[in-house]
Amino acid sequence: MTATEPAKILIVDDDQNHLKTLQTIIKSWNYGVTTADDGSSAVEIVKAKPFALILMDVRMANMNGIEALRKIKRYNPSIPVLIMTAYSSVDSAVQALKAGAYDYLTKPLDFEVLKITLERALEHSGLKVENETLKSKLSSDYELGNIVGNSQAMKDLLDMLRMVAPSEATVLITGESGTGKELVAKSIHYNSKRSKYPLVVINCATLTETLLESELFGHEKGAFTGADKRREGRFMQADKGTIFLDEIGETSPAMQAKLLRVIQEREIQRVGGEVTLSVDVRIIAATNRDLDQEVKKGKFREDLYYRLNVVALRIPPLRERQEDIPILAQYFLKKYSLSNNKVVKGFSPLAMDMLLKYNWPGNIRELENTIERAVILLLGEYITDKELTDTIKNNYAENHDWAPAIPIAANRPLAEIEKEAILATLEASGGNKSKAARKLGITRKTLHKKLKNYGIS
Repeated sequence: MTATEPAKILIVDDDQNHLKTLQTIIKSWNYGVTTADDGSSAVEIVKAKPFALILMDVRMANMNGIEALRKIKRYNPSIPVLIMTAYSSVDSAVQALKAGAYDYLTKPLDFEVLKITLERALEHSGLKVENETLKSKLSSDYELGNIVGNSQAMKDLLDMLRMVAPSEATVLITGESGTGKELVAKSIHYNSKRSKYPLVVINCATLTETLLESELFGHEKGAFTGADKRREGRFMQADKGTIFLDEIGETSPAMQAKLLRVIQEREIQRVGGEVTLSVDVRIIAATNRDLDQEVKKGKFREDLYYRLNVVALRIPPLRERQEDIPILAQYFLKKYSLSNNKVVKGFSPLAMDMLLKYNWPGNIRELENTIERAVILLLGEYITDKELTDTIKNNYAENHDWAPAIPIAANRPLAEIEKEAILATLEASGGNKSKAARKLGITRKTLHKKLKNYGIS
């Protein structure tokens, strides 16, 4: 739908008074509304017109809501269906959820709850539509060929990915922070048989145990303070697709036990709920910890480790594949030149040598940030040492006979320029006077004398 076109909702109810009430209220919320008074009519209408959401009663004379729901889902499995049921008919609600309903509402309806539930369901379906719209772009973005690197380590990793991606195997990705674990996970998903379905990403390290449980499994209304409505968890959102559990090594023993059950049984329970829900998901996990050592220390469950470690993929740090630095640097240079509307032809030899000699503790993420910053600061056509960070330049200075160029301004006293050159060289040498004197082409005694004149001992 366009920005000006309201979401179209189909309301299905054989109680004409209730149907008209719902029609009036939902129209007042700026939605487009179509009505049907029985399940069979609803099925035919859905086949003829597109709808963003269906709100349907369970008890109807001509084809009940559950049967209509099943037929609609066979025709269009992506459309969210909200089922209305009597407060006492819990069995109907369970049947509806098993048949594919997005959620259920009990009669008499609380219209505020109805509005919130509609908004949440439409947001969820909107994400599905967006995901489908961007599918071709995402697929190309995460083609295996887009994992940049010519080193043998990366060639071996790509060979493994080509074998693993089409399978249903659970995958454990290991590697330091910033090495690209999420990119690898996305590449596995978008090159798998599940690529038409959602990829749901969650970082286990960013949430407390209580919040993580609710995020993963969902919760029932009233399950805890602040749970004012029922919520679907990430596992249900990833149904038929893939869930990526990043930083799984940060989870607590209690959470590890719950994740083990999901992997073994492919079932979940919402927090505060009693209904067991089946989920069909592929699990990809990642960690920057050595889980083998964590198991030996008793910090990670051995049974969960072996369940996750069906296929292990280790992404090497950037310092172990220095031959990939030039191609990665050129890749990021092209990316940020385009996004910043700049024409940048490449790197100066000194700048590239600095990139190659740096050990990159932040790995690819640090390299990408470095190139982005350099492109933003650049005034010319080639990135030089001037656009690189002080950390990279100081690292290079400590290991090479090099000091940053000192800008020379006309019409300034020679003694002032000399002082700037000496102090800058000393700083670039990390305060090592012998190294600074060698770079300046003077003796250490001469340097000491000049520093003393500047009031520096």
